[in-house]
Formats: sequence, C-alpha cells, structure tokens
Amino acid sequence: MKPTIGIEVHVELKSMAKVFSMSKNNFNDEANTNINVIDMGYPGTLPRLNKGIIDMALKAALAFNCKINQTMHFDRKNYFYPDLPKGYQITQQDTPIGYDGYVEIMDGEKKKIYLERIHIEEDTCKSMHTTETLLNYNRAGVPLIEIVTKPCMHSSSEAVKYLEKLRETLLYLGVSDVKIEEGSMRCDVNVSVSDSDKLGTKCEVKNIGSISNVGLAIDYEIKRQTEELNSGNVIKEQTRRFDDKTNTTVLMRYKETGNDYRYFPEPDLPYVYISDEWLQEVKDNMPILTDELKEKYINLGINNNNIKTIIANKDICNFLESVIDKCNPVIASNLLTGDILSYLNKNIVKINDTKLNKENFIKLVDLLDKNTISSKQAKEIITTILETDKDVLDIVKENNFEQISDDNYIKEVIVKIVSENPESVVDFKDGKDRAVKFLMGQVMKETKGKVNPALANTMLNDYLKSLL
Repeated sequence: MKPTIGIEVHVELKSMAKVFSMSKNNFNDEANTNINVIDMGYPGTLPRLNKGIIDMALKAALAFNCKINQTMHFDRKNYFYPDLPKGYQITQQDTPIGYDGYVEIMDGEKKKIYLERIHIEEDTCKSMHTTETLLNYNRAGVPLIEIVTKPCMHSSSEAVKYLEKLRETLLYLGVSDVKIEEGSMRCDVNVSVSDSDKLGTKCEVKNIGSISNVGLAIDYEIKRQTEELNSGNVIKEQTRRFDDKTNTTVLMRYKETGNDYRYFPEPDLPYVYISDEWLQEVKDNMPILTDELKEKYINLGINNNNIKTIIANKDICNFLESVIDKCNPVIASNLLTGDILSYLNKNIVKINDTKLNKENFIKLVDLLDKNTISSKQAKEIITTILETDKDVLDIVKENNFEQISDDNYIKEVIVKIVSENPESVVDFKDGKDRAVKFLMGQVMKETKGKVNPALANTMLNDYLKSLL
C-alpha cells in the first residue's frame, strides 16, 4: 500500500493591524476589544487592504521558491457559519500571490516538497465553547496565508520535516510567531492509501495541535486505511480530528458532496499590481534564512549540535549574529548554547530579558580565548552578567580570577606535586591514565584553580615523559 499526503497550513501574520481594517492585531488582548464595524460585518462597510500584508506574503512566497502573481485580485468565499460575521470570507481563489513553489527538506537525503499555492485570506472569529458558544471578534479579519502542498509526501517523517522547515523559515522571515499552541499556525492533513499509482480516497484530519501530533495522526491514518482496504472495505471521503489522548483520529463527518462556495471576485477591493520595483524591494529586504546561517556556522567551525540549538532558538541566534564578527565564534556559541541557555531555561526567561549586553559578552569570550580565565571561572561570571550590569573585567579583578600562565611558576608546582606523589609516577610509567588526572587535580588544588589548565596539562605530561 502506498500512502500519499498533502498538507494545508494556515499561518497568522504578525502585523500591527488586520488585513482589511485598522483594528489592532493582538492575540493576548481581552476578548472583543480589537474590533470595529468592518470586522463585525456591518452592512455598508468597505474593506481597505493593508499593504504590509502583501509584503509579508511576498516574503513567504519568495522564501518558498514560488512564482509570483504580479496581477492579482481577492475573491469572496461564500458560506454560512456562526464564526463568519459577513457570511463570506475574503480570500484569493483564482490568483494566489504565490504558486508552484517548493520547500527543501533533509530526510535521509535532500527532498523537495512541492507547493501548489500560497494565498492571502482573513481569519474568522474564534469560537469559545463553555455552557454556550461565545465568539471573540478579535480574530475576525486577522491576516492569514494559507500554504498548500501538492499530494507529494509519502511518510509521516517527510511531513514532520516539512512542517519543521516551514515553521523555522516563517519564524526567521519575521512574518509570524508560528505558535501552534496559540493557533497562529494550524495544520490540516490529507491522507490517502492506494495499492496502485492512482491516488486513493483522501481523508482530512483537521486542526492538529502540534507538529509531532501531525506525524502521529498520519501514521494512524495510514494504518487505519490500510486495514480497511485489506478487509475489503471502501474508504469514504471524510473529515476527522486527532485525539491526542489516544493518538487516534476520530470521525467528525462524511463528505457526501463537494462544497459549493460560489467564489466570485471581491467587488469592494481593486486588483493589486505588484510592480517589478516593488518585488525587487521585497527581495532586497529578505533576511538571512536558516540554510544560509547553517552553512555560515559550519564554515566558522561551530559543531552541529550547537548549530541545531542556535537555529532552534531565534533570540539566541540573533544575539550570536550581533557579536559573531567581533569575537571567537566557536567560544561564543559554546557559551550561548551551554551555561547561558541553561540559565535561561532554568529561570524561564529570554536572553533579551536579561542584563547581558554585547560588550560584556565579547569581553568574556576574549578572556576565554586568551586563556586569561578558565571555563569554570566563566561559569561563575555568567550568572552575574546575566543578572547585573557589572563589567566583566571588574568581576575578574574583584574575584582575582585571572589564570596563572607563568611557565616557571607552573613548572615549580608540577615538580613539587610529582615529587610528593611518587606512586603516581609509577602508575604513569605503567600506562595508567588515572595518574595524569590525579596529578592535574593536585596541581589545580595547589594553585586554587587559577592555573591555566591546558598549559598545565601539557607541561605535566612533558615533565612525566622526561622521567621515563
């Protein structure tokens, strides 16, 4: 049996105002405070297109390698539902802003997930179900882009990798916060199974709450449909939902007939003409995206685990980008993905909410790069500079943190320690690794941890070898 998967993703755009009105676009505000007569569908009101939405949608379309409709219009999608104030939704049916694009993923090898279209539309109200159903009009008119793939995926792994890449790219474009838990990125999955090259009957799974659950929903649907077909049953086109308590999909309704939305061009909005100059301006203002950043970090010698961690934390990545040309990038990445990220996670804060500034961070990296301080001392300094405005150099001076790198002094300490531990010399001659570790521990204890450990370790090994 061959599974085939297509995905539709709705992404709320991070604009100041809504797509067709001047109402504020903010998820966290009190219900029904960001509304006006346009959002509520009052008779006689006219929509007015927010140009910034076109710019955001263009960025997404370009990032996903789409062809651009430089002459486009909006359409009315007519249907009645309580969360649709006007009785229709303004969308783009015939002239999506982007089409025939692709997203490149790595799933064992490089693969292209082909996009059918990206179009702009408005969101509906948010329904809140208690003892009765309430409507929050704050979401009515919030700008969306819908990203629709072709039926070109054949496993849950491909689908998850695609959504991860999609989310990552949109986040770095700065057009959406893509918070699935808040509904600013919503996924519908179409799954079909067939024993031939002909596509099977698709079943749609709606509004899945996380990327990992998309994978679970797809695996369950493939298993369910395969068992149905093997039992001689016919798959009926249907809409299902994912139950995250049982990791199964549950029938919502059958699709007996196709929906007739009676699309027609939106009469209250003019055509939009995207000039070559406008398109070039958007291209010129495209940010660096993750593939380019990954390649840059690899060339700078940053290890793969650190790169994954940095890319997954956009605030950390932005901070690194602000200092990367002024200090050792490897040491900087180690600090950010190590002790600093650990502090942020433990205290549930973002790096921008701490006292850390670029100048202090660069000084800390330089002190480590020159072996002026040890990594242990840096660990103690980090908490202070995250919580206070204190200068790194003042902290080092106050705590007498500077490492000892005087060859003559280190040699004296090594000779003293070795002479006091003859049994360790015997162990070293017998090839036992623990001897050097023990002696290094004694050297660090003797110098109260202030000696340069790398230098001391090299000198200790050289001195022990001279005794052979």
